[in-house]
Amino acid sequence: MNKINGYTEEEAKSLVEYIAEGKKRGQTLSALFGSYAEKSGRAKGSVRNYYYALLRSTGDGRVRQILRGKNLHAEKITPFTEEETDRILKRIIAEKQKGVSVRRAVLNLSGGDDRLMLRYQNKYRNVLTKQPERIEKLMRECGLDDSGGARARLEEEINGLYDRLAESLKAENKKLTALVKRLTDENSLLKLQIKNLE
Repeated sequence: MNKINGYTEEEAKSLVEYIAEGKKRGQTLSALFGSYAEKSGRAKGSVRNYYYALLRSTGDGRVRQILRGKNLHAEKITPFTEEETDRILKRIIAEKQKGVSVRRAVLNLSGGDDRLMLRYQNKYRNVLTKQPERIEKLMRECGLDDSGGARARLEEEINGLYDRLAESLKAENKKLTALVKRLTDENSLLKLQIKNLE
């Protein structure tokens, strides 16, 4: 059986149909990846990665055929330059210096755009974890002294923000799953009632 990036053609078609239909109903990609993962027995990250790999495989005629008319596309995410990263981090640090929480600083910086807020938060978290010396340098440039544990407090707040976002997404997913189950049950009940009337 011919495979497309590790999935059979049928699996690829199934995923594309599932995502296209879910998007028409207004579901988020994240929720769709999660529910498709449960349905297929694959990991959510694996489903997400496959979906984006499929969208980038438009040189393959089979993929073009599967995607035809589905209006699915991957938004190109341009990585932050080093200058942009420093500017973002400095603004978060400056807001923090004024007594603004990291969560509020990231929200203000993103202009209320949730996707951008997550990108800023993830960038900050990654730099904080992988390049703490860079944060310390920027803090000094912003006039903050880390000897009082400012870095530790910032780290704690970012971790808290991440945890709250993750919990919020889990809660939303749980509500959506319950709604889908309720609607499925109602649909089954209606079908049964119609059948009984025949």
